[in-house]
Formats: sequence, structure tokens, C-alpha cells
Amino acid sequence: MSRRTPRGLIATATATVAVATAALLPAGASAAPLPAPSLPQARVFMVNPVQATGDQSLTDHKDAASDVPASAYATATLRNLDASGALSGKWVDVRSETGKPATVAGAAAYNRSDDQFEQVMAYFWVNEAQEYLQGLGFGTELPGANDRTQPVRLNQWGADNSFFTDKKAEIRFGKGGVDDAEDAEVIVHEYGHAVHHAQVPGFGTSPEAGSIGEAFGDYLAVAVGTHAVEKYGWAMKADAACVADWDATGYSEAPHCLRRIDGTKTYADREGEVHADGEIWSRALFDIRNSLGARTADRIIVNAQFGFAPDTGFRDAALTTVATAQKMYGTSAANAVRAAFRAREIPGL
Repeated sequence: MSRRTPRGLIATATATVAVATAALLPAGASAAPLPAPSLPQARVFMVNPVQATGDQSLTDHKDAASDVPASAYATATLRNLDASGALSGKWVDVRSETGKPATVAGAAAYNRSDDQFEQVMAYFWVNEAQEYLQGLGFGTELPGANDRTQPVRLNQWGADNSFFTDKKAEIRFGKGGVDDAEDAEVIVHEYGHAVHHAQVPGFGTSPEAGSIGEAFGDYLAVAVGTHAVEKYGWAMKADAACVADWDATGYSEAPHCLRRIDGTKTYADREGEVHADGEIWSRALFDIRNSLGARTADRIIVNAQFGFAPDTGFRDAALTTVATAQKMYGTSAANAVRAAFRAREIPGL
């Protein structure tokens, strides 16, 4: 049976060591500070391999490590972990459905041939997305936007599909072709749905609301990925407005894009499919960003969503976003937001 040393004895022993060390120092000298413990490191893709390398010929061959060059990876710090040794922490809790659960101790060694690599990607990028929102002031000067521990399940269905489910407020990533959690923009897109649900429970009950949800997921993916590239000094060798370049390699021609946020669609181009129609809204958000700058635009865009209802359509969402810009930054910002929605020919603007 193991025996525990009483806490008081540990403190006494520590103090004794400190005194003894000090006694060995020359008069007037001070002990050097102990080095800070190193933070856990992980191997991740710099957003995704196509964006990081610019190589549009990259393809997936059943998770072969040789399909992706070492230059697509980076070593990054895992932050906000708990003490469990698993990929669990303040903002995200990863649960594996296939393969062994990843460990923090092994996170720097995994590559895409390991199931655990996707788990590490999911933890890193969900945490990165919430940290981005925190950096915009959400959770401090502005209301929190999904500032909770986000449950994430890997390979739940064993199919090439990923989604957010409001029943458990959980994100689920599938596999097949490029496994979805290998592309940071797919991860952050799904996290965008979680953010919307946290702001407006059940958001997306009308076709236009569903389109806004898909658009925001695409936009947030680009925003967080671009921010990470600038923050860490990573390479970006593909078009930033192209979403999920790596995931799309299996079902699109080069240059590979799942969708774009800089398209030319207007309100008249709606076709009743939420991903396609979302490109109308995401282009407006992208124009707001280009007009006002990333930080101002994203504070307005995310803050406005607290004013949506579950079925809010393009017109009402646009008017709410304009009003939010006016309240936060004044007439000039409101006019820039209005112009972006007018360019998409959204009625009522």
C-alpha cells in the first residue's frame, strides 16, 4: 500500500533544501531562478497541407504518411490542458471512437498515419478557435461565445462526414478520403456551428438561417487559420479565401476548394441548398473584413449573432449586423457593413 507524505512535511522539506542551497552560495549572491516547466508540444498541420505547401497535387492514399511532406507540419504548444494526460482541457475534450486515445506525452510524435494525429489536430484547433474569440474580447468585455468545454468525437460514424449535433452540443468528425480532422478549416467550420448554437440555441431552423450557419463556419475557418498563420509565422502558399483545400482534394479539381468566401453570388442566386447559398453570406462577411480590418469586423460579426433568432434569414441578420456595427463603432462602420450586404443584393438594406 502506498503512503502519502503529509503536505506540511513536504513544505518543510522544500524550505530546508532552499536554506541549504542558500548556505552554499557566496556572500551577496542570489540563487538563479528555477527554469519554468516546458509546455506540452504537438505536431499539427499548418492549417492544412495544401495551403502550407502550395502543392495542389497532394492526394490521400489511406492515411499514408508519405503523402504529405514534413514541411506541412509544425510543432506547436498545447494550451489549456487539464492534468489528466489526455486531450482534455478548459475549452475542448476529445474522445476517440477509433484507435487508441491520443496522449499529451505522445502528441509531438504522431503523424497523419496515426489515428491519434486527428485527435491532436482537433484539440489544437478547437482551442485555437476559442482563444481567437477570447482575444476579440468575447468572454470578457463582450458576452462569451461558446466559452465552455467543447466535446469532440473522432470518427463517430466511420464515414466522410462531419457535423455539430445540438442534442449533445457535440462536434463529430468522420473519416474517408482525407480524414476530416486532418484539415483545420473543417475543424473550425464545425466549431462555428457550436458557436452559433451557444449564442442562439437551435440556430438554423430556416433555409436562410441554415445558410448563414454554413457561411459563418466557412468564414470563421478562414479567420482563425489566417490568424494562426500570422501568429506563428507559418507559410501560406494557397488562396486564403479557399476553404478546406486539403479535405477537398478527393472531390474537386485543382485548385482544390470545398467552398470559397470570395465568390460573386447574390441573393438572386439562391438555390435552396445551405452550403451553396451560404457563399452569398460568407462573401458579405469577407467584404466587411476587408473594409474594416479583421479585428473590428469579427467583433461586429460575432457580436451581432447574439441578436439572431433560430430562424433569422438574410435580411434580418444583415440589419442586425448593421445595427451592431453602429452601436459598437459608429456610422462609418455601419455604412461599410451595409455596403457589403447591398453588394450581395440582400433585400431591405
